[in-house]
Amino acid sequence: MPQITVDYSHSVESSFDRQGFALALHPLIAKTADTQLAACKTRFRRVDETVVADGTAQAAVVHIAVALLPGRSQEVKAQLSEVVLDLLAEYLRPAGGVAPVASAEVRDLEASYRRR
Repeated sequence: MPQITVDYSHSVESSFDRQGFALALHPLIAKTADTQLAACKTRFRRVDETVVADGTAQAAVVHIAVALLPGRSQEVKAQLSEVVLDLLAEYLRPAGGVAPVASAEVRDLEASYRRR
């Protein structure tokens, strides 16, 4: 915990500093969510096909999902979503002149979550 997943359109692959983002993201999450830095884990998943709105404009998408053990208020989760998106802007440049649609979600892990 936290489990962080970043889905991103293939079109931003060369303009997204994923390693730099993860290394900056982990201490930010640890501080904002009051958790241990050593517990942060991020995985990136490239998405080959994305469609936005009516599909007439070529668009890129980046979605960051942060899953935490329960116990944070909705205000803390919303604040974390905001700071994650602010940080993303530092590590993601527009690809081919198209600014990606970025989103973030912070949720609780299910009670069945276990780690070894």
